[in-house]
Amino acid sequence: MAAIEVQDLGHVVLYVRDLGRSVAFYRDVLGFRQIVPDPGGGTGLRFPAAAFSSASGRTHHELLLIEVGEDAQALPEGRRVGLYHVGLKIGESDDQLRRAVARLQEAGVVVTGASDHTVTHSLYVLDPDGNEIELYIDVPGVDWAADPALIASPVRPLRL
Repeated sequence: MAAIEVQDLGHVVLYVRDLGRSVAFYRDVLGFRQIVPDPGGGTGLRFPAAAFSSASGRTHHELLLIEVGEDAQALPEGRRVGLYHVGLKIGESDDQLRRAVARLQEAGVVVTGASDHTVTHSLYVLDPDGNEIELYIDVPGVDWAADPALIASPVRPLRL
């Protein structure tokens, strides 16, 4: 029997402690547009404390945040099984990364890492619940499809 053919990574669902705080981070800092509940007041959710958002508008939602309360367990530190990070492409140039750094600083978000992966240049931040988010650009002129080994290149510090 043939394997299932996945066509696209559709969406990410995150449990969050405080829905308002997380919606503000993903909306005001990263630019996601809230779809449901309608920011103008519409509800109709199956989840009483959840928000569906989209960055690109290409699908009904790319991000679902579900509130679980302030007493929820924190993500365990160190080596663990589970989600490592979510990568979000923000453009095609280092200038876009520089603008992202400025916006992150303005919002009080700490950049926890910056890496040159040969095929991408990446910044790393934590959302309000400690989920790691990679903000990256594809490096112009690098053709990883012609040379897939480039994807496994050694990671170097990113110099913006």
